[in-house]
Amino acid sequence: MTRLMLFLSLLIVCGLVGSAAYTRYRSSDVADRFPPIGSFVEARGTRLHYLEQGRERGGPTVVLVHGASSNLLDMRLALGERLAERYRVILFDRPGFGWSDEPTGTNATSPRAQADLIHEALDRLKVGRRIMVGHSWAGALVLAYALDHPEVLDGVVALAPVSHPWPGGISWYYSLTAAPIAGVLFAGTVMVPMAETLIAAAADGVFGPQAPPSDYVRKAGIPLILRPHSFRRNARDVAALYDFVVRQSRHYGEIVVPVTIVAGADDTTVLPSIHSEALKREVPDVRLVMLEGVGHMPQYARPEVVIAEIDRLADRAAGRQTPSL
Repeated sequence: MTRLMLFLSLLIVCGLVGSAAYTRYRSSDVADRFPPIGSFVEARGTRLHYLEQGRERGGPTVVLVHGASSNLLDMRLALGERLAERYRVILFDRPGFGWSDEPTGTNATSPRAQADLIHEALDRLKVGRRIMVGHSWAGALVLAYALDHPEVLDGVVALAPVSHPWPGGISWYYSLTAAPIAGVLFAGTVMVPMAETLIAAAADGVFGPQAPPSDYVRKAGIPLILRPHSFRRNARDVAALYDFVVRQSRHYGEIVVPVTIVAGADDTTVLPSIHSEALKREVPDVRLVMLEGVGHMPQYARPEVVIAEIDRLADRAAGRQTPSL
C-alpha cells in the first residue's frame, strides 16, 4: 500500500510538473499569436491597453468595454469596425485582461474601480462627451460609470448586462481559481489543458441559440484568457461581482443619464428576467430593447439594432429625433 501511494504521488507530481511546463509554453505561444494591436495609457499607476478607431465627427466618442473571459478584440469584431464608420471609437482591455496590466489594491475586482480607471484614461486621451457600451460583466461597470461620472455622458448602452444579484452562485472553477493558494496551483497547471478542450463548446454555449461567427475563438483572441494571470483575474472579477451588484442595485434610481438595455429574450447566461427587466423598473430614464430569439450576444446577433440605439442616444444629445425601428 505504501509503495502504491508513493507511486501515485509521484505520478501526480509528474503530471503537475508536465502541466505547468505546458502552461508556460502555451502562455508564451498565445502572447506571440495575439500581440497588442493598440496603444497604452496609464491611469492611477495601471497601464491600460486600448485601441482607437474612426475619428471625431462632432458627436460623442463611443467607448466599448468587454465582459468576462474576453478582451477588446471581441467588441471590435462585433461592433468596433461598423461604429468607426461614424464615430470615434475607443476599446479597452479591462484591467488584467488582454494586454492591460493588473491593477493593485483590494478593490481592483470592483466594476466601480475599473470604471474609474477607464474614466481617468479617457481624460488623459482628451475624450469629451461619450457613450459607454458594456457587455455582460461590463454592464455593471457602465452602470457604475453612469452613477459616478454622469457629467461626461450622453448615455449608456448595457448589452445583456449583469445588474442584480442572482440565484445559484457561480461555477466551481471560478471559486477554485479565485482562491489564494489553490487558485494559483490550478491556473498554473491543469487549467490550460482542461480549458483548451472546452473553449469551443463554451463559446457555443454563450452564443446559443445563435452560432458563433466563423473562427470566432481566434478572431476574438479568446485564448488570451488562458494565460494564468488573466484566468485568475477573470475568476476574481466574477467571484466578486455578486456582492458588488447587491450594493450597486440599491442606487439605480439615482442614475440621471439615459440608459438603453439591449438583451436577448433567450439569454440563459444572464437571465433578462433577473437583470434587464429589473433594471428597466429602477432606472428613471431607461429604454429596454428585448430581442426575441436572441441569446447572450446581442451585439453579434443583431449589431444593427445596437448601433441604432447608440445613434439614438447620440441624436438625442444633439437634439435630433430618431425614428423608431
